[in-house]
Amino acid sequence: MTDSQIRAWLDQEDMMVANMIRAHGWYIQYVMGDPAERTTSIAYTIGLFGIGHPELVLLGSSPGTASGVLNDVGGRVKAGEKLVQGQLLTFEEWPHRVTVEEVPNPGDILFGANRHYKRPDHASVPAFQLTYDDLGGRFPWDDEYLNPDWIQPRRGAYTA
Repeated sequence: MTDSQIRAWLDQEDMMVANMIRAHGWYIQYVMGDPAERTTSIAYTIGLFGIGHPELVLLGSSPGTASGVLNDVGGRVKAGEKLVQGQLLTFEEWPHRVTVEEVPNPGDILFGANRHYKRPDHASVPAFQLTYDDLGGRFPWDDEYLNPDWIQPRRGAYTA
């Protein structure tokens, strides 16, 4: 691809993201992981920072699950709920609980959000990681957590 083709593609991408945010309040960026390489999928919102809230990050889930969780929690934020670190969230249609955790390295993850808000990665928009429990009700920091650690790595221990 030539530089002008790349710029044209990025212009179209920027417009699509901005239109999605205008229509729905946020956009969900999904980065597919590779189980063979033991890398996790990363999904995050773009747009919540524009209403004064950190963006949301969910790790290790399918695109459908990620969009369901992020849309649910994004809807709560859009309705006025302000999430705080350590808060526990539950869902009517998802069997997991989620703990809200601050992301210490958002500039290593939120490339699309920083592009949208025209912020350099070193001055990144903030983010909360939504850390979910396993089917036994244990979180990654609990003994006998069932999922491999690479699926839902601890905050700060991964990059996009």
